[in-house]
This record gives sequence, structure tokens and C-alpha cells, in this order.
Amino acid sequence: MNPASPPLTKPLRSASTLILLRDSEDGPQVLMLKRHGLSEVLAGAFVFPGGKLDAPDTELQDSQHLDESASALHARLGENDIDTATAAGLYVAALRETFEESGLLLAEDLVPARAEEALARLADGMAFNTLLAEMGLRLRVGALAPWSRWITPPDSPNKRFDTRFFVARAPVGLARHDERETTEARWVQPRPALQSYWRGELTLAPPQIMTLAHLARHGSVDSALAEARGRLPALIQPHVIRDPEGRTMCYPGDALHPVRERAMPGPLRLLTRGQRYEPADGFEAFFAAPTEVVHGR
Repeated sequence: MNPASPPLTKPLRSASTLILLRDSEDGPQVLMLKRHGLSEVLAGAFVFPGGKLDAPDTELQDSQHLDESASALHARLGENDIDTATAAGLYVAALRETFEESGLLLAEDLVPARAEEALARLADGMAFNTLLAEMGLRLRVGALAPWSRWITPPDSPNKRFDTRFFVARAPVGLARHDERETTEARWVQPRPALQSYWRGELTLAPPQIMTLAHLARHGSVDSALAEARGRLPALIQPHVIRDPEGRTMCYPGDALHPVRERAMPGPLRLLTRGQRYEPADGFEAFFAAPTEVVHGR
């Protein structure tokens, strides 16, 4: 390739992430999993459970498998450029990946003993769709509320994803890690998690950083779910600026971002300083009140 040629843009892969929340005496907690140190993407980082959309995820559209119609799920996403099967599949992918990675599954009448049986079958190699059919499980897709949509920048050196983030109240059960893709499961409060990140005690990527900063504004799970159900998910396509001092991530609403309307609360720009992404005005800028927030597209 000619060295002067622009780098090829890597293809986007559709993916889903599920932000599981639970209430505690000190406020809502969110489940985060530590990626395996040898993972191709975000090795060693703490993430919300999730992964790429698989073709079988789009095959579950009827009331036997889903507790809400595929058309209603499609409308809730607000994406007119994808079909109904793909839209429903994104919800299914979020539940399937979360079950595979953490052992928690949102399904009707799924008591802990049956969940353990389902997890054992999955570990033995049974396909997720087959598992649902044989155990008569109906996914609670209606419990998922679209939260945001993050698209990896075109010049990313890693794989690129078009990831839909969903929020839901966590089901009863013990969260665990799978010892393959993830090596630790941890319930965290958003602000203390960001404080640990600031001190260098855990690794976070920008989507997780900004999502935690957003969730820190809520005092309960009900509050976060009410926000998500009251708006369309925000579309976030970071605009990257590279200079001798490092890499800067700009978000919608920033003067250097092509989209001038703010999409989420929190800082409009994250700077790379050492191994850390941080606002120019320091830690408290994560929680400062924005002058204007415009959700959706």
C-alpha cells in the first residue's frame, strides 16, 4: 500500500451491552466484568457485559420466546435504518451475552435452580436458542430500556463496533465471571468506580467512563430506568483529535465535534494524560451540570 494513502476504515460490527442495575443503601450499583488480560479488545478493562450480535439472535421474534413484540422493540430503539428482526436481535444479544458472561438471565419465572441448570447446559455447548426451546424459557426483553448507542471512531486501531447500550434491573441471582472472556465480576457504584479509575486502581474505556458519570446522577434504579424510557437512546460517535500531546475524544456538543447538540451529561471532551482519559477541568467535571442536554437524534 502507498504510505501516503489514507488508512482503510474497518467495518462496523453490531453489538449489544447490558447495564444491570440494583439498589443498595448507598444508591444504585452496576455490574461490571473484568476482561481477560489476553482479550483482543479492552484487555484487563472493566466493562458492562455484552458482545457482538450473532445471526441466531435475530431468529427469536415470536411471543413464545419474547415477552414483547419485535415491532415494539424496534420502535423503542428509534433506528429506521435496520429491520425489525435485527432490532429484536440486539435485545436478545444483550441478554444472551450477559448470561454467558455473568450467569444472570432475564427470563420469565426463572428461579435460581433453573438458572443454574440453564447455565450448565450452555457450558456443555448447547446453543442459546435451543436452550430456550428445550427449557421453555421466555426472555424478558421488555425489561430492557435502550440507553445509548456508541459507534467506534473510523480511525480506531482496534475492531470497530456499533454498540447499543441497554439498562435493566438485575434479576435475582449470583453474578460470576466465566474465566474465559472475563476474570472478575464486581458490583460498583458509579462515582466510587470512577474514583478508583482516577487513582489507577481499575481500567475503564471512554464509553464506560462516560456512562458511569451519567449513571452517577441517579439515586435509584427506578430513576435511571425512568430516564431511559422517557427518551430515545443518545447516538454517540466520538470525534478524535490527535496532536503531539496525545489523543482527545470529543463528544456531541463540543465545539470541535461535527454534531453541535449535546447528547449526554458530563464533560464534552476527554484528554489522554498518561494512561488515563480525563476532563480538562479535573475529576469533578464528570459530574458538573451541563448547560444544555439534548437527548436522541
